Amino acid sequence: MAGRRPTPRSGARHAAPRRTSDRKRLFRWYRLVPVALLALTLAVVAAVSLNPTTLGRFLVYPVHHESAIEEACERHGVDPLLACAVIKCESGWDEGARSSAGAVGLMQVMRITADTMVIQGIVDEGTWDPQDLGDAETNIEYGCAYLGYLQRHLSSLDEVIAAYNAGIGAVQGWLADGGSIPEDVEYEETRTYIVRVREAYEGYQRAYPDGIS
Repeated sequence: MAGRRPTPRSGARHAAPRRTSDRKRLFRWYRLVPVALLALTLAVVAAVSLNPTTLGRFLVYPVHHESAIEEACERHGVDPLLACAVIKCESGWDEGARSSAGAVGLMQVMRITADTMVIQGIVDEGTWDPQDLGDAETNIEYGCAYLGYLQRHLSSLDEVIAAYNAGIGAVQGWLADGGSIPEDVEYEETRTYIVRVREAYEGYQRAYPDGIS
């Protein structure tokens, strides 16, 4: 009959809800992309850390100034891999790093620490100017000298790492009070630092079983 309204097609009736549903699915997919990329990145980093290759060394456990590190460590009785772990945690291999407290360079050496190494006769200031801590090789010399100094005055690796961060006086004070390291470290920053350097040290040991040269 001419007066009857045309019956809507069934597809037209449901077109709008389908478009809305499609948009929701697309939105959920876009939300999952960054999560998936993050998970993939973390998996790659973990795999590289556990199975270091040449690429893994470059990305996760880099080494620069190999000769300077090895020579300074030999002079002061320090494992070069420990020195690399300290550099990684202190500055991330940034020669221009400088802290608000005045620590400078790759190993974040304080001027007072450098002066102490000179006064103790551990470093020759005529060869290594304590005013030039921004120079990578000078910084490495003083940083490794201080690590060697700490090793001679403390009895464990954890004590040495803690003292590099908190100072030897703080560590000796905790030990004198009957404490142990790291259990009785009073500074949260130092407790975290011990864990970070330990993990980096183990990573460098896996990445460079035959040394850093």
